[in-house]
Amino acid sequence: MSLIAETSNPLLEQALLSKLAQRGDLGGQLGALEPVAVRLGLLQNSLKPRFRDPQLVLFAADHGLAVEGLPAAQPDQTGQQVQQVLAGQLPVAVFAHQLGLALSVVDCGVARQLPGARMGPAMSLDQAHAAIRAGMEIGDTLRGNLVACAGLGVGSHEAAALVIARLAQSPVAELLLSGSEPESDALAHLMIVAQGALGRHRDVTDAVEVLAAFGGFETAVMVGVMLVAASKRHLIMVDGMAACAALLVASRISAPVIDYALFCRSRAHPGLDKALALFRAAPLLELGLDTADGTGACLSWPLVRCAAALLSDLDAQGAPDSHAGALGDQRRAADPDSTAPAGLV
Repeated sequence: MSLIAETSNPLLEQALLSKLAQRGDLGGQLGALEPVAVRLGLLQNSLKPRFRDPQLVLFAADHGLAVEGLPAAQPDQTGQQVQQVLAGQLPVAVFAHQLGLALSVVDCGVARQLPGARMGPAMSLDQAHAAIRAGMEIGDTLRGNLVACAGLGVGSHEAAALVIARLAQSPVAELLLSGSEPESDALAHLMIVAQGALGRHRDVTDAVEVLAAFGGFETAVMVGVMLVAASKRHLIMVDGMAACAALLVASRISAPVIDYALFCRSRAHPGLDKALALFRAAPLLELGLDTADGTGACLSWPLVRCAAALLSDLDAQGAPDSHAGALGDQRRAADPDSTAPAGLV
């Protein structure tokens, strides 16, 4: 998508750094929070980045790979996970509610009979394109200017690992195996299935064709959502292997989409270290979580909000704009500093 603008803007970046330096003279240094604030200003093309109506979207789907490669998978396990989220029985749902994130679950193919990637493509090329288009339509309807994306479903991690392994030319074992558990028959079987799938589609290299060969529908729909979000200069919070795979595919369609992404983490699996390293990225928070994807994004949202507040709400004289009362609200609404001056764009 040629409509996705690069966020690089040296003049605006210098203005943002100068603004933070003024804050630092008054309130001290805030370490790694300051580069995040600069990223937010650049992606919104504003000296006062702000967020409204933040969205957390969980993309749910089943996978043929789960049936073939994960013998411990139970029927309707993905459907049960979806019901637990909707019933507020998982931390990700509780945290989203507490932190003001609008939580949505998108059924991208739950309880759908899908072929395993070792026997044929996980989906047809037409289905992959249709899923991306569906994601773009969803992205157009989402409120706000921040979307946190995460996958949900048995086999989601494994299918996404195959997509990443092929596109990045990385050893799939580094993405699949945790490195801590002893070798087991189940893991050996998973590796046989994974290597068989990669071998069957050894000549597939185009990003969307790779997605069709190995990926899940949740990853394909996420690709569309991410492309639209970036085209609107919205922040994308990427949480989990499926979201990393979606971003990698999206970046092969339009490279600047990566500029709009910040990374989160909900699982301890070391395969995520490899995935994040491909983007030269680290998660905003490293809390040792090992739970449903999306949880780390929830917990990272206050950090993002505070980083934006360094530029948008903290008055240079030391008084937070947001607490300045009605007069301050009127001043802020009319403040020409709320967007980058024409000379800085």
